[in-house]
Amino acid sequence: MQGFQVQPIPDQSGKRVIVTGATSGLGFETAKALAHHGAHVLIAVRDIAKGERAVEQIRATAHHAQLEIIHLDLSDLASVKACSQILLGQDRPIDVLINNAGVMAVPTRHTTKDGFELQFGTNHLGHFVLTANLLPLLRRAKAPRVVSVSSIVHKSGKIDFDDLPCERNYRPMRAYGQSKLAVLLFARELQRKSDQFGWGLMSMGAHPGFARTGLQTTGPQMGKAKSKGFDPYTALYFLSQDAASGALPTLYAATSPDARKGEYYGPHGFFELKGLPKIAKQSKLASDPALSAKLWEVSEQLTGVKFS
Repeated sequence: MQGFQVQPIPDQSGKRVIVTGATSGLGFETAKALAHHGAHVLIAVRDIAKGERAVEQIRATAHHAQLEIIHLDLSDLASVKACSQILLGQDRPIDVLINNAGVMAVPTRHTTKDGFELQFGTNHLGHFVLTANLLPLLRRAKAPRVVSVSSIVHKSGKIDFDDLPCERNYRPMRAYGQSKLAVLLFARELQRKSDQFGWGLMSMGAHPGFARTGLQTTGPQMGKAKSKGFDPYTALYFLSQDAASGALPTLYAATSPDARKGEYYGPHGFFELKGLPKIAKQSKLASDPALSAKLWEVSEQLTGVKFS
C-alpha cells in the first residue's frame, strides 16, 4: 500500500501543542516541526536542563519559535497532577496533545513512584492521567486532537490483567509490548468515549516504524554500562529511518486535514519499518472494544482518576 502523498504541514499559528518527551528523538523532531510551522509548543519533560537545550537547538533554526518548558515526570502521578494544575491555571485551550514520551525494554523490573511496572506506568498510565486532567482544556479548543505514540511491538503485546505489574513473569520486551498495546487501546477507547459523551476530540494512534532514536538503547542500558554488543542501528541500518522521518506519522495525525479520528498511522514501507505515513496495521487485540473498555476501567481504578 502506498503512503499518503506528503503535504506541507499546515500553518499552526495560534495553536497550543503539548509534546511529552520532547528533548530528543521523535519528540524533539515533532516539537521542532510544529514550532517551525507557528505552533506554541509546550515541551513537557522530566529533565528541565535537557528541555532548555532542546529549546536552544530549535531556536537555532527557528529564531521566533514559541516554546515553553514544563516539568513532567510520567512515572510519578504527583508530577503529572502538578503539571496539569499549572496548565489548568494558565486557563488556555490545548489544541493538540501528543503523548510521545516512553521507556523501552528495561532489562530488570523497575517500578514507578506509585508502584506500577515502569513501562506500563510511564507509557500508558502516566499519559492516561495527563489526558484525563487536561480534558477540560482540550474540549475548549476548536478541533482538539490527541495523538498517542504506540509501536510495531504492540502486535506481540497482551494485557495480562492478572499480572499487570509483571511481578510473576517480567521480560523486558513482553512488558514493553503490553505497554504499547495499552497505549493503542487507550487511543481507540478515547475516541469511543469522545463520540459517546460529545467531547469533540480526534484521538489517533501513531508509530514511527524502526526509527533511529535513543529509545532502543536508553531503556536496555538502564542501570548498567553502555553495551559493546549488538547495535541494532548498525546491523539493520538499511531497514531503519532517521528520527525526523519517524515523526511523520505523528505529525500527520496531529496536523493533517485528511487525518481521520480513531485511526492508527505508521510508515508505508516493508513491515512498516520506514516510509511515508499511511493507515497502519494493528493486532486483533488492539481493535477489541471489550478489551479497551476493560483496560480503561482498570486504569481508572489503578490511578484513581476518571475522565469527566
